[in-house]
Formats: sequence, C-alpha cells, structure tokens
Amino acid sequence: MARVMGERGDVVPLLAEVFRAYGYEGASLARISEGTGLGKGSIYNFFPGGKEEMADAVLADIDNWFRERVFQPLRHDAGRGVADMLTAVGRYFLSGRKVCLVGVFALGHERDRFAERVRAYFAEWIDALALALERGGRAAGVARELAEDAVGAIQGALVLARAADEPELFMRTLERLRRRLE
Repeated sequence: MARVMGERGDVVPLLAEVFRAYGYEGASLARISEGTGLGKGSIYNFFPGGKEEMADAVLADIDNWFRERVFQPLRHDAGRGVADMLTAVGRYFLSGRKVCLVGVFALGHERDRFAERVRAYFAEWIDALALALERGGRAAGVARELAEDAVGAIQGALVLARAADEPELFMRTLERLRRRLE
C-alpha cells in the first residue's frame, strides 16, 4: 500500500526504521521502497544523492532530536537535565524496544563512512552530561567518568535488552543510572 508523502521530512523517520532494521548495507532500494511506500523515482526525487544522502538525513534528524531534547536541557538545567535526559532517552528508544541507529552505524561496515558524525553525536552527549554533572557538584574528572559510563550503559543496555528480548532490562538500567547520577 502506497503512503502519500508530502515532504522529504515525512520520509526520514520511515527511512530510519529501514536502516534500524537492516543496517546501512542491508537497506536495499527494495527494502527502502517497501518501508517508505515510495517508488524508486520518488525516493530519488527526495534524495538525489542516494542511500548515503538518506542516511545523512536520518543521522541529522536523530542529531537534531537529541540536541533539542537531551543535550540542550543538560546544558541549561543541571538540576532537571539528568532526569529529563533519562526520561527522553527512555521514550526515544521506546523503553528498550528500539535500537540506537547511531550505534548500529558505529558498529557496521558503514562505520568509516559516518565516523565523524557518529563520533560527534556520542562526544556531544558525553560532554553535555559531564557539564550537567559538574554543575550539579561533581568534580570534573568524576563527572566525565560518570558521563562516559552512563552513555556506555545506555548503549549497552539497548543491545542487551534487544538480545534478551527483554525491554524492561533497558528501563531498569535507566532507573539505576537515575539513582547514580542524581
């Protein structure tokens, strides 16, 4: 069944789910067409640069979402920032039912193609969280270590929850992080 897509931005979330399900290499044009409901011509009309442009658009969309709902709140309100980050992350990853697409790109064959964007995403997250923890009274070195541990725990819990088919594991990890970071 064909979906009606008015704008390129309407297609990006659908592309994200195709990449999330199949990775960059596995996201064939047939799978992209099936996942978006668009024919080849429409897909290339929205993304003349092909699959790489599609992936760039998806990563930019993820980056914008995290910048708005996670990184900026951490920078502006140390008191609520950490709690808000954990709530937003839980919602974004559907309480552990959705894998991290940036993480998928970090681990797959496409890693080198998107290395700078992936690195920048994780670096910004760690930096923003470390700053919030510092402003909350933690020493700079301790704040940095906690931020690295927290982002690593979130990413690891997503993988483990998916592997165990137990999304609640992810939410339990977020709850432990909440107690540890606040």
